[in-house]
Amino acid sequence: MRSSASRTPTLNIGVLASHEGSLLQEILDACGDMRLCAHVGIVISNNSDSGALRRARDAGVATAHLSSAIHTDPDVLDRAIADTLARANVDLVVLVGYMKRLGPITLGRFENRMINTHPSLLPKYGGSGFYGRRVHDAVIANGDRESGATVHWVTGDYDSGPIVAQRRVSVAAGETSETLEHKVKTVERQLLIETLCSLSRRRTSVTS
Repeated sequence: MRSSASRTPTLNIGVLASHEGSLLQEILDACGDMRLCAHVGIVISNNSDSGALRRARDAGVATAHLSSAIHTDPDVLDRAIADTLARANVDLVVLVGYMKRLGPITLGRFENRMINTHPSLLPKYGGSGFYGRRVHDAVIANGDRESGATVHWVTGDYDSGPIVAQRRVSVAAGETSETLEHKVKTVERQLLIETLCSLSRRRTSVTS
């Protein structure tokens, strides 16, 4: 039986997402069944109709819709995102399918405390224009024999921060973008939770 201390969440996570939020759901589920000793404190989306916001509300997690539709000045939007994360007292920010570039205020305030997932073996197939099915289309078109998922620290440029962890998958003969996407999504979920568990344990060892 786990001790009560081991059941206490040690990592307060803020999540930024733009679309359906399947990776967010993986985090929520892992927190709920104690595979991950963490808590999601806030979910922010630039899309008011996103599945991520719906999933967060269903789980009783605080949400915020912050976008250029609300804050037309990019600096004001940047500060609003940073302030919202700060008010939620998040220890780590996780980007899961967040399709907007973050501004210098948020990047500066949460430097070395912000990670992103990407469905390729970075630095291959990263940067502007490489997202979702486009990544897998490129892997297939180039005849690569392997692909995978990456978790990396967030910096000012898309998909350019230092790599935290990667997980590889083989690209089979006759593989399609659809089947490869399914493979990569499976390992991406596993990799993200394993990485968050590692970061949570690291934080516990530092603060204990």
